[in-house]
Amino acid sequence: MTGIVKRAAMIGALAAALLGFAGSARAQAPADSPTLKAVKGRGQLVCGVDTGIPGYAYQDAGGTWQGLDVAWCRAIADAVLGAPDKVKFIGTTSKERFSVLKSGEIDVLIRDSEYSFIRNTQLGLDEPAVNFYTGQTFMVRKSLNVAHLPELNGATICVLTGTTLETNIADYNRAHNIKINTLLFERPEEAFAAADAGRCDGYTDDGGSVAAARSTMKRPGDWMFLPETIGGLEPLGAFTRQGDEAWTRLVKWVHFAMLEAEILGITRADAMDRAKDPKDPDLRRFFGLDGDFGKLLGVDNQWALRIARDIGNYGEVYEATFGGSGLGLPRGMNNLFDHGGLQALPTWH
Repeated sequence: MTGIVKRAAMIGALAAALLGFAGSARAQAPADSPTLKAVKGRGQLVCGVDTGIPGYAYQDAGGTWQGLDVAWCRAIADAVLGAPDKVKFIGTTSKERFSVLKSGEIDVLIRDSEYSFIRNTQLGLDEPAVNFYTGQTFMVRKSLNVAHLPELNGATICVLTGTTLETNIADYNRAHNIKINTLLFERPEEAFAAADAGRCDGYTDDGGSVAAARSTMKRPGDWMFLPETIGGLEPLGAFTRQGDEAWTRLVKWVHFAMLEAEILGITRADAMDRAKDPKDPDLRRFFGLDGDFGKLLGVDNQWALRIARDIGNYGEVYEATFGGSGLGLPRGMNNLFDHGGLQALPTWH
């Protein structure tokens, strides 16, 4: 299958899926979404993010929020409200993040949080889409002279409380009959500082967060990643409250629009030029020139054009946050599916 055919198939899937939503008698209409109505009514999206992890979400020297998760928040605001700056960011700890979402204090949680069975069922949260694939990684001081995870027997690792990280370590200890001790923190910046001060022998989190942690160390070169990961594949993404499927749909398709833009080769720099009466039917659908797909999500038909123009495609955002212009973390699993990665749009039949 050629790249052009792949792109056509995937953008066609977007159109087909949205048309399918329109034809479903049981699908919640956008007008019945309490979250969408609340966001439009206040003229601002309230987005829960991390308190501060480079790559995902943090405030730069000027106080402006930056990061992969932040970009998704801005893209949702752009789609719904017509501007990427109509968003209020709420920093949440790993312990409080889900209760803050369930209480309605935030409209959506995009906070480097792993999708899991318990969160989807017991906590009653929906999981719209994955914006970062990773695995639990360990960073240790080179002076510790360990090369593999089992050699951490007796060591103490800084960990965020209220996460699956603790459970994964406990499971690993039992399976290998060793004891990796943990020192718990509520905020990542506190854990980073404790590791740098020598209060623990290393730090563990998902691969993106560990890369962020190393970037904050006084001497990053003194730290190394161990080759093993535990806990299996960790898909990280947004969370929404169950019972508001129209809002969940919107959050999902905003992420997919950034992937579509990359698949179609649309960038921030050329989005407006390419939207000037293109002949390609896939581009015409994406830019809202044909079809009425925006209305099926409760927004106008130029929602995807704004995201491409103001936020950029997924590859551009990754490059600026985790890639060569950010933390220097290769895309790996976060490449598009036809480049050996896991980022892809779903298929429909």
